[in-house]
Amino acid sequence: MKFAELVATYDRLDATTKRLEMRAVLVELLGRLSPDELGEVLYLSQGLLRPEYEGIELGVADSLAGRALADAVGAPEPRITAAVRASGDLGSTAEAMLAQVPPNPPPLEVTEVYAGLYAIARASGEGSQEAKVGFLVALLRRATPTEAKYILRIVLGRLRLGVREMTILDALAEKYAGGSRAGRVRVEAAYNVSSDLGLVARLLATEGVEGLGKVRLEVGRPIRAMLAERSPDLADVLERMEGRTALEYKYDGLRVQAHVFEDGTTRLFSRRLEDLSGQFPELVRDLPKALVRRPVIVEGERDPIDPDTDEIRPFQEVSRRRGRKYDLERMQEEVPVCLFLFDVLLAPEGPLIDRPFPERRDRLVQLVTTDERIRVAKQQVVASVEEAQAFFDESIAAGCEGVMAKSLADGSAYRAGARGFWWIKYKREYTQGLADSIDGVVVGAFAGRGRRAGRYGALLLAVYNEREDRFESFCKVGSGFDDAGLAELPKRLGPFELDTPPEDVVSGLTPDRWFRPALVLEVRGAELSLSPIHRAAFGEVRPGTGLALRFPRFTGRYRDDKGPTDATTAAELLTLYRSQVKQPARTSEAAAGA
Repeated sequence: MKFAELVATYDRLDATTKRLEMRAVLVELLGRLSPDELGEVLYLSQGLLRPEYEGIELGVADSLAGRALADAVGAPEPRITAAVRASGDLGSTAEAMLAQVPPNPPPLEVTEVYAGLYAIARASGEGSQEAKVGFLVALLRRATPTEAKYILRIVLGRLRLGVREMTILDALAEKYAGGSRAGRVRVEAAYNVSSDLGLVARLLATEGVEGLGKVRLEVGRPIRAMLAERSPDLADVLERMEGRTALEYKYDGLRVQAHVFEDGTTRLFSRRLEDLSGQFPELVRDLPKALVRRPVIVEGERDPIDPDTDEIRPFQEVSRRRGRKYDLERMQEEVPVCLFLFDVLLAPEGPLIDRPFPERRDRLVQLVTTDERIRVAKQQVVASVEEAQAFFDESIAAGCEGVMAKSLADGSAYRAGARGFWWIKYKREYTQGLADSIDGVVVGAFAGRGRRAGRYGALLLAVYNEREDRFESFCKVGSGFDDAGLAELPKRLGPFELDTPPEDVVSGLTPDRWFRPALVLEVRGAELSLSPIHRAAFGEVRPGTGLALRFPRFTGRYRDDKGPTDATTAAELLTLYRSQVKQPARTSEAAAGA
């Protein structure tokens, strides 16, 4: 396929915010691709070169890309800088400048662009920056203006098409599975186990839906995490679990999926499928030793532990180690961690995800030899509210944030990528009305006033609507940020800045600055109320109103372990609204602008 054909499709996707239209455009695109092109095109359309878990990054900063553009068009760098300052987008600047410069033939093929970008990503070591610029200049000199716009947006991680995995899966199911519900379920299941859209697409194109049976759980390739529902009280938990359930401590840490090869090689993945092995070398070293046999895939929570008292320490302490490349030895001493394992997905004899939870738990206990660094999550089977409450109290006393209830039924398989009442979380905050935390996605910011003049004064947060594949606002939060935190916001949010509203965000408020949904942070508030301005679960309780969090406050916790679609969902927010202590519905200005 010519790259010009692909960017014409990108222009069509960029021009719509409607999921059905996006799906139709993608189905048409799939029909024009050969099986060999499918993977490359789907990765590029997500702004990637390979599946996210492989961690292949282009490593091109704005300044480097600007330098490449200056070289390609023969303009001085200050001119490029000034033009970008005016347009706010290097891609749009390239499109305007290259309109005056005819591209060098022959026309770019998709495979050539992909190969060039892959070469940029692989350049490393001494001279790598010059090599990256060289590869990028070569692409830009052959690109049309529109092609250059999208090449630079891909390079800088700002493709902005609003197309996510669920819409692509819809298109794949329609193209290769006839749009049937059963086919769609199988397509998504294969993706949830492989975390690789390219692999799923190639199998569908060459072997049809039946070919998806070849997707197997493999060590080194993470699967998408199973998620839990919430419950307002322990009586409800037991009722949903038919009177008997396994309760586990709900550790307030970072979830990790650990892949241990037969030779002991270990990779740690976050729930976002990031490879975090380098941040926790002690776990990479000690986990293989704690296993009776290998290979395995296990899941657990990493928590900071006080080395003197063996007590669990606050989550914020372990979060200090995320992203660190230096001082790791010192951080291991200052913030020692323990991995509390709670599930096994693959054992030496084969995959276990289709087996009931009690069977997986038993196998986990058999496989793990516990020590101070590697342990099995504390668990107790309960059959009464009294037993459940006693275990809950024990969990809180141990420094945890609540309990996880897990089904003991025969159908309690591990449901990759799914959320359901097979697992239910009940947290300490549920006992305090609506003091439960909500993980919101930053989609906008408002300019500060008074003491906050010249900074962001408040953030617009949204929850994720899984059904509509979009983000819906639920609060404007300015409380809970200290001066240092406010000063840090521009740096955290800078990579996601937009001049126009994101296509996948809906809100009745217009912030001073929009952001691509990416950064997730934790907030708490007094209660959820009805709002004519916010769009979370819009119309679900009353026509013309959504849900708003009253008196929101930032807890100080950034959820770097969560991607935007891992944030609290609109459905969860609706459940929280219906389960909170009932008070008269509010539609006042205070509620509306919460």
